[in-house]
Amino acid sequence: MDQAATLRRITDPDSKREIRVMAITSGKGGVGKTNVVANLAIALSRTGKKVLVLDADLGLGNIDVLLGLAPRYNLRHLLSGEKSVSEIMIEGPSGIFILPASSGFEELTALSMEQQLNLLSAIEKVSDRIDILLIDTGAGISSNVIYFNLVAQDIIVVVSPEPTSITDAYALMKILSVRHNEKKFRLLVNLAKTPQQAKDVYRRLSIVADRFLNISIDYLGDIPLDDYLPLAVCQQKAAFELFPDSRASKAFVGLARQISALPMPESPKGNIQFLQYKQIGQ
Repeated sequence: MDQAATLRRITDPDSKREIRVMAITSGKGGVGKTNVVANLAIALSRTGKKVLVLDADLGLGNIDVLLGLAPRYNLRHLLSGEKSVSEIMIEGPSGIFILPASSGFEELTALSMEQQLNLLSAIEKVSDRIDILLIDTGAGISSNVIYFNLVAQDIIVVVSPEPTSITDAYALMKILSVRHNEKKFRLLVNLAKTPQQAKDVYRRLSIVADRFLNISIDYLGDIPLDDYLPLAVCQQKAAFELFPDSRASKAFVGLARQISALPMPESPKGNIQFLQYKQIGQ
């Protein structure tokens, strides 16, 4: 069965249970993207959402390490057919679920179409357990990064105030726009010293995008530079758990509320998007 057929099978316009699929991505590594995913997932769970995190950095997965978890199995075992999705899925803090990636396996850095379809079908099998799927993509513009952005309903680009991060974020959005017709992005500025610095980053990207690309960029706000974040990383815990009153944790609360309030897209994008609706009674 091809991906289009699978999409038709798992999207049901008459379904009453909606699942939001969000890709959290970045043009450059080192901007704290995985830390954002981990803390956002926990913050969303605290609002009552059932959250599944897909670690889609398939060759260098590390969200399990970030959270001090030690999974026995990972996506390599799933894609090889050795284990089922339920067998590799682990529970993290605050009841979030995680599909851990492997690390150090080059053959997973560019999934084949069959592997993409198998992963899509596997997530379908556990979709009755979740409200939100967060896809933690790798950084850059590899085929895997592009694919996981295309299958999501929402693309959240994480950028830091560093000039190289801004340049690479623009490059990623340009490729997704020009080559794959993506027209809508959401921007989250991480590690900002002040709200004004974050807004300046958004303004710079918006000006260039308006001039050279036919896209829209919605501003989700910022996660402030906070000494508690690296302290939590060293302890292999989420800052949201260890330091709930920190500036960063409060920002994640606001981000989770903002995301929870977003309206669901009325229909899939023109790509191979999956899991827009969960079929009831399947």
